[in-house]
Amino acid sequence: MNLELINKTALISGSTKGIGFSIASQLAAEGARVIVNGRSGAAVDAALEQIRKNVPQAKVDGFAGDLATAKATGDLTKGFPAVDILVNNLGIYEPKPFDKISDEDWRHIFEVNVLGAFLTAREAVRRMSKWSGGAGGSIVLMSSAAARLGSPNLYVDYAASKGAIDTLTLGLAKELGPEGVRVNAIRPGLVDTEIHASGGEPDRARTLGATAPLGRPGSADEIAAAAIWLISDAASYVTGARLDVSGGR
Repeated sequence: MNLELINKTALISGSTKGIGFSIASQLAAEGARVIVNGRSGAAVDAALEQIRKNVPQAKVDGFAGDLATAKATGDLTKGFPAVDILVNNLGIYEPKPFDKISDEDWRHIFEVNVLGAFLTAREAVRRMSKWSGGAGGSIVLMSSAAARLGSPNLYVDYAASKGAIDTLTLGLAKELGPEGVRVNAIRPGLVDTEIHASGGEPDRARTLGATAPLGRPGSADEIAAAAIWLISDAASYVTGARLDVSGGR
């Protein structure tokens, strides 16, 4: 398969653990220069250490900052002016029935999940697009199967934010195709990562994953493999796709 990722610079937001960490690790193994991002400097350093241990030849750097803020994205681009690949993996959720979701809950979900995607994508596009003198590039936004399932009684706010990501993907793909930038999204299903524990449901993926047609939850590495394909030249004619990686759910 023609991946052509050697010496490409890839920013993976929210990549100190889970799906983002797996994507960063796989990109490093393919020869890309990877920028690992997280809010905590300690978490970024730990992720860099683990990637270098697993991939001795890895070319990795770190950036600690909240990429759901304009200041952090500005600081990022000062330190890393060239980006060929962006994977926006920022995402949070907190399970609550709809009537228990506060105004602040709703705003926070959209600030992180949607505004964060917009800010990082905008900075990447300003460097990738032909009009800015760039050579094009590839953007993958992390959506969710929740965008089409709605997630009633659990996290309608999260599902709505991921629906916005689906629409953003489609609009950017059409706008940026002539600029040499491909934009796609992945919609993971139930994936066995730490996010469920952080939402207070550590066994959720394993319990509900058994109800998927494939009879199990997915793994972070499986989602990462799909992201690597979308990023790479093997998917050179793919843009505007919202790829379900959900075990048939």
